[in-house]
Amino acid sequence: MLTRSIPGKGTSLIFILNNTTTMETIKQISLDSECVVINAHCVMLTNSTFNDVNMSNISITDANLSDIKIEGAQLGGAVFQNIGMCPPDHPMYDPNAEQRPLLFEDCDLHKSKFVNCDLRGVELSACNIEGLTVDGVLISELLAGRS
Repeated sequence: MLTRSIPGKGTSLIFILNNTTTMETIKQISLDSECVVINAHCVMLTNSTFNDVNMSNISITDANLSDIKIEGAQLGGAVFQNIGMCPPDHPMYDPNAEQRPLLFEDCDLHKSKFVNCDLRGVELSACNIEGLTVDGVLISELLAGRS
């Protein structure tokens, strides 16, 4: 194993050589109390951990975020666009693929907007729906009419 330090507090790059004829390169970058801008293209960050970080104003495009867990985050002003399975013009498109359900738990989504979203089968339970509208119809009034 060859380790090379990179200028910057707590940052290192680690190369691991396989015993086979193939060389496998694994890069491990540790940042501790640093202020950096990272531009990543075609990288795999599987099993990465980000704790106590300011990631405001970041952009994530063409990403597989399956099984991502975001806890204790402030998402005010966040925009989620074109979320779901690959569109028909994508090389990985599978017409039979179905996205696994998402879970939003203990979230403050008041004044949020869902526009042109597929909400089939969505379940709301133990939620404050005061002021919730669907296509301009106040849901509380709709439910009151059912009683």
